[in-house]
Amino acid sequence: MADTYINGVRVPFLPARGVETFKERPPVDGVRDNAFENVLQEQLRGVTFSKHAQERLDSRQIRLNDTDMTSLQRAVTRADEKGAKDSLVLLRDLAFIVNVKNRTVVTAVDGEHLKDNVFTNIDSAVIAQS
Repeated sequence: MADTYINGVRVPFLPARGVETFKERPPVDGVRDNAFENVLQEQLRGVTFSKHAQERLDSRQIRLNDTDMTSLQRAVTRADEKGAKDSLVLLRDLAFIVNVKNRTVVTAVDGEHLKDNVFTNIDSAVIAQS
């Protein structure tokens, strides 16, 4: 007796109405909503803070809310899409130096400490929407 396959699955029996009634279906992962997939991947790849950046946030009493974090993540994603490696992200009166590949904030500066500051070793700047 020959093996019977229905939609790529070996079945040990023949359906009563025969196999002609079964249509080939596309694979389950064949259809994707790219917009949803992009948002999901962005959320799964959240931004982290280095020890140095966390110390800067604490010492300068910088508090980030959920909206700030979302804006920061989107800015890093945009920088990544453009091929950036180390980016300056400006958000409100805050500045963040981010290693884009690792999605890690290296340092954070508030408005008071921005004056007369020079940022080196960056290849891009992103102005994030708050």
